[in-house]
Formats: sequence, structure tokens, C-alpha cells
Amino acid sequence: MFAKKFRKSGLPNLSQYLMNVKVGDYVDIFADPSIHKGMPHKHYHGRTGIVFNITKSAVGVRINKPVNGRILEKRIHVRIEHVRPSKCQKEILARKVANEEAKKKARETGVKVNLKRQPKQPKEAYFLQNPGGDDAEITTIQPLPFSDLV
Repeated sequence: MFAKKFRKSGLPNLSQYLMNVKVGDYVDIFADPSIHKGMPHKHYHGRTGIVFNITKSAVGVRINKPVNGRILEKRIHVRIEHVRPSKCQKEILARKVANEEAKKKARETGVKVNLKRQPKQPKEAYFLQNPGGDDAEITTIQPLPFSDLV
């Protein structure tokens, strides 16, 4: 669980320590096994949370934890080595920018635009070409009736 990938052992890069984190950012908690100090409990490994506090060497993260059928908000402090910025909001923010652009274009042209996400639609119908050519005869195959050999 806490093992590093092949040929990735050793201490973290300096960019990990200089990572920009602000209150309200989404972060993923991934325990770095080369740094034992400030390591989160194994339950929080791989979880995503929101930063609520920043100290000189650690960040406070709010995480939802299921306990006996209810969800509790846990607040834990984790050293910066065990945290990486989350990509969970990337798709939402990209869609937001695209929607604003589509709204602006719709206002200019006067065309109504649908900004809602659509579920995946069924594939379009199509006709198969006859493999032997247009004038070749199509043979239909029927299954054989079951017969007990005993």
C-alpha cells in the first residue's frame, strides 16, 4: 500500500515542498513512505479532501469518512509531502468555461443552446452491405433442433 513505484524510491523533489496550496483547494492524500513524519493513517491514503488550514510544514484537510452507516467529516493535519493537488475539479471547471463561451455565442447569434450534460445516446442505425455484392443471394442459417442421443 505504501510502497513506491519501481525506480521512484528516495526522498521527494523540492517542488513537492514548494507546492502552492490555498484554503479551499482540493487535494489527494497519498502517503509517501520515505517520510514517516506527519504520515496519515492508512484509511486516508488515496482520499480526496478540502484544505481548511495551512501551517509551515503541514496542511489541514477535511475528509468525509463513513462510520457505521453515517458520514463523518474528519479534520486531519498531514505534512505537505503526503499531499498532491487533486484533478477532480478539472472536468467541472473546463465544462464551466465551455458553457460560458457557448452562452456568450448564443447571446450574439440569438440561438437557444442546451448546456446540460447529455447521457450517452444509442448508436445510429445503419445497413450492412451484402458481402457477395448486390445481386448475391443471402443464406439464412437455422439452429438444429435438440435431440437426445440416449
